[in-house]
Amino acid sequence: MKPDPCATFQALRKPLWLPALLIGLVAAVLLPGRMAEARTAAETGSATPPSFSELAAQVSPSVVNIRTVKVAKGGGRVFRHFFQGPQTPNDPNDPDDPFKDFFDKFFDQDQQREFRQRSLGSGFIIDKGGFVVTNNHVVEDADEIRVILKNGQEFDAVIVGRDPNTDLALIKIKAEKDLPILKLGSSAGLEVGQWVLAIGSPFGLEHTVTAGIVSAKGRVIGSGPYDDFVQTDASINPGNSGGPLINLQGEVVGINTAIIAGGQGIGFAIPIDLARGVIEQLKQAGQVTRGWLGVAIQNLSEELAEYYSAGDRKGVLVTEVFPGDPADSAGIRAGDIILAVDGQKVEASRDLTRLIADLSVGQTVGVKVLREGREKSVQVKIARREEAKLAARENGAPQEAGDADELGIRVGEITPEIARQFNLENQQGVVVMGVESDSQGEAAGVQMGDIIKEIDHQTVGTLADYNQIVAKSAKGQTLQFFIMRPGSGLVLIKITR
Repeated sequence: MKPDPCATFQALRKPLWLPALLIGLVAAVLLPGRMAEARTAAETGSATPPSFSELAAQVSPSVVNIRTVKVAKGGGRVFRHFFQGPQTPNDPNDPDDPFKDFFDKFFDQDQQREFRQRSLGSGFIIDKGGFVVTNNHVVEDADEIRVILKNGQEFDAVIVGRDPNTDLALIKIKAEKDLPILKLGSSAGLEVGQWVLAIGSPFGLEHTVTAGIVSAKGRVIGSGPYDDFVQTDASINPGNSGGPLINLQGEVVGINTAIIAGGQGIGFAIPIDLARGVIEQLKQAGQVTRGWLGVAIQNLSEELAEYYSAGDRKGVLVTEVFPGDPADSAGIRAGDIILAVDGQKVEASRDLTRLIADLSVGQTVGVKVLREGREKSVQVKIARREEAKLAARENGAPQEAGDADELGIRVGEITPEIARQFNLENQQGVVVMGVESDSQGEAAGVQMGDIIKEIDHQTVGTLADYNQIVAKSAKGQTLQFFIMRPGSGLVLIKITR
């Protein structure tokens, strides 16, 4: 007996209503939640968007290509390297050189010739009046600056102001119509893993859009005193410098600035929260004014925290106080640990540098320090930071270096000659002139050129101080040498006599 197709269909159709109903119920319950989650993810920039096209179309008109020209004479290094005249091995000015007259005449003419060195960069418009943000290194020393919009319009630009410390610059163009601008967001809320876009002109390829994530925050790469970079794997290449780093809301959260040579997927952007105040000062005054405390500082290591009885407190160590500057006038001393400024905690050197830089000149703030295990507050009137400022220090009457002591260390006064020899400036203490091999000093890590400033909390100002402290110590006693090591900062070395 053959199966009835209709009966088979009816038999198959009957049980289908139940799973269909279940699926509908599940969708009704879950779909609104999933849609809400998707909206939230898009708002926070934490989920992969279906496309960056709409965002790129929205922000790209505000991103510009910057082309600069620097006029130089003499052909530059490359020209001289490949076309320099022949020289005799022993005397490059040999008057008998048969080619001398020819090349002298040739290069004299060459020195009068102008050569135009060109470079590329990026920027973005922040004001309908034509203000454009970019990197300082893009426009520094430029004789001509040309700004090109996405629609092909070109404008000559002038520098409004530059700040080499943060590698930021503000330039201006004159346009007959209002220009498209980018909104400045906030970098404080950026999270590692969040999606961002980088827009610029890498290798001259105008308006290139790349996407990636925030790889890290607070990166210090040794470019200056205000290092606090956002690291991203959104592709950044030469020519991207000065372009914006954009979040998924179309806001500028960083300014693309640096790359690691040979490093793929490693780029750095200046956080917009750091740049905002600099940009505003450049716009208003054409320069940046920063606060100045007048101290040399370094991070507090575990050993230094133990030496100063700081416990688990955070803070930065004052290694030097410049005479006559605000910290000196307020009574801050070398060896103090700065814990807070104006009520804001200080945990690292860069925290203090930024806090002080953001203060107004003439402003009086409270500074909390730890001194000899006790907290103390002082009032400091902030001065203006001058980059080249140095304080003159007197070292007193010099003495000759002594012989190596029983620790195997030979020390001497910091005379002008020794200061030149070891490249020491404005330092007080005694300098290590030599360390005997296989000695206790060598085993502990003392190095030639170290400056011994204290031993067991006793100030070492002269050679006599050093000899007296070491002589009074007992056999088997462990001495704590507080040392300034040029290029490394303060270190603590323990030596058992």
